[in-house]
Amino acid sequence: MSVVFERASLWRRLRAVFIGFDLPLALAVALLAAIGLVAMYSAGFDSGTRFEDHGRNMLIGLTVLFLAAQVPPHKLQQLAVPLYVLGVLLLIATALPGIGITKKGATRWLNLGVPVQPSEIMKIAMPLMLAWWFQKREGQLRVLDFVIASLLLALPAALVIKQPDLGTALLILAAGFYVIFFAGLSWKLVLPALLLAAAGVVAIIVSEPTICRPGFHWPLLRAYQQHRVCTLLDPSTDPLGKGFHIIQGMIAIGSGGLDGKGFMKGTQTHLEFIPERTTDFIFAAFCEEFGLAGVLVLLAGFVFLIFRGLVIAAQAPTAFSRLLAGAISLSFFTYAFVNMGMVSGILPVVGVPLPFISYGGTAMTTLGFGLGILMSVARSRRLMMS
Repeated sequence: MSVVFERASLWRRLRAVFIGFDLPLALAVALLAAIGLVAMYSAGFDSGTRFEDHGRNMLIGLTVLFLAAQVPPHKLQQLAVPLYVLGVLLLIATALPGIGITKKGATRWLNLGVPVQPSEIMKIAMPLMLAWWFQKREGQLRVLDFVIASLLLALPAALVIKQPDLGTALLILAAGFYVIFFAGLSWKLVLPALLLAAAGVVAIIVSEPTICRPGFHWPLLRAYQQHRVCTLLDPSTDPLGKGFHIIQGMIAIGSGGLDGKGFMKGTQTHLEFIPERTTDFIFAAFCEEFGLAGVLVLLAGFVFLIFRGLVIAAQAPTAFSRLLAGAISLSFFTYAFVNMGMVSGILPVVGVPLPFISYGGTAMTTLGFGLGILMSVARSRRLMMS
């Protein structure tokens, strides 16, 4: 008696790999990626191979997304502590004399054969670590657990601020805070902090003539950070320096009007008035050419991506998956809000990219990893139900 095993077709094998992928999330990613390619072609077609490199970075990011989606959440949970420890050790190594690579006055890189920015690892390692921590404490949370979580968050954030890299530190702090908040942090603690921050902003605006006069020193902030805040309050104080970025960005955004000047017809962009037009300030170039209508489409893409991520988080089967997916989803809000805010002149310029739109290989890889985790959480639930 012979037994015949039917070999699965290529289609069935491919279907087994892709089964469980969240289609709405994939559509949101595809929309934003398409907008990013269009925006980059216009802003960077005359900047060497920037458009081709952006397309390559997207393919790398999608590959990372696909690979991360194959890792089930319980395996990701096992990576939390090692990845966090590795990230902290690399940040410490970056700060050691003679080891870190300094560029433009900031020591943010390590040479490990290729330049590596350890702070990018912490954007994923931080929510992973805190989600792991609260998963272990599920059902028995105490105030001390939130204190320890805050210390776990503060250590890498302080190391990144010291580099200095305020933008990346802000993203790490935001990702960690989202996990802590979703874990059950009381509004009674959050609301006073928000009110205090709002009062601080109002005080800075009212005191601008005094605190921004030459020779006045702010505690805790470096001179360039103080200069960025003062330039934000009044860009005309440095119209050819830091204020130039804000002024030209606001001009480009305003000149776009309702429907924009048209694809590749942005004068501010192509006459090179917009600085960093393919990286931090690409949103200004996009606004100039596609106007309010294009911005609304872009915002709709981000809103849908974030909303879908939160739905995936709400339906996740474990506390670890819920906390991790929720934090990663809101991290995209932080990216978009900070980038658009600094370009439009309502936030200081801190060097935060706009997801899928701004040029940057490391950032694209990190974003792909984050989206892959969301896909992994969605897949795990669907495979459990099937």
